[in-house]
Formats: sequence, C-alpha cells, structure tokens
Amino acid sequence: MKGLIQRVIHASVAVDGQQISAIGPGLLLLLGVEKNDTVKEAKELCQKILTYRVFPDEQGRMNVNVQDAGGSLLVVPQFTLAADTSSGTRPGFSLAAAPDKAKQLYLDFVAEARATLGAGRMGEGEFGADMKVSLLNDGPVTFMLDTGGKRS
Repeated sequence: MKGLIQRVIHASVAVDGQQISAIGPGLLLLLGVEKNDTVKEAKELCQKILTYRVFPDEQGRMNVNVQDAGGSLLVVPQFTLAADTSSGTRPGFSLAAAPDKAKQLYLDFVAEARATLGAGRMGEGEFGADMKVSLLNDGPVTFMLDTGGKRS
C-alpha cells in the first residue's frame, strides 16, 4: 500500500463539479492499494501517516504529527499510485488491487483514520469517481510512504 502525503494549507475534492469534501490545514493523502495488500497494511500505513512528523515544532523543525498539530486528513483513492513504471513509457497496472478489494481496503483505511482523528478532522474522496483535487501545498512538503509489502 502506498500513500503520497502532502502538507497542505487547505485541500478539496470535487466530483461532477460539486465539492464533496474539504479540509483546512493538515495532510492530503493520495492512497494506492496493491493486490497483495490486506487490512494489516491499511492499519499500519494509517498509523504511520497519522504519526509521521511533518509539521514544524517551536524551532521550525519537522517534529510534529498531524494529530498533535490539530490538522485534518483528506484521503483520496489513487489507483495510479499502484502502477508499475519500471520499464517502458506506459504504466502497467498488474500490481494494483482489483477494484472490489481496493475499495474495501480504502474504506478500512478511512475508518481507521476516522476512529483515531475523529470525523470532524477527516475528509475523503469518492472511490472510482473522476475527481478534481485542489490543494495549496505547504512548504512544499511531500512524502511517499509505503508499507513495504511484497510485490509480485
């Protein structure tokens, strides 16, 4: 499972021209689910993201996580993060989870995050939809996190 996090001032998601979710300061997460991922990876990645220290402390060092910073989390399913880009000039998707499995693990991830952060600090995209994501990146600060699961 892969998660691309971006520290944001604000972020939002729209589907069919209608905003479906928005957050203020916090993290925008683009979440990719791979075929070998399980609920275990979803929970591990969620806890890693919620405790990853990317917000500044009093000295300006990245030493504070989204929970302690009082920030929000916007989770957007991102199928293309599971792409195999190791050869050629066109991505392959043999590593991506099947849609039903990917959707369930996305929902498991969101439930885990909501249980930790609280519903008022959570936003989410719409699985399978053509989404328009807007953000104001803070820094910019962007990191790719991975559960390091076995690839095949």
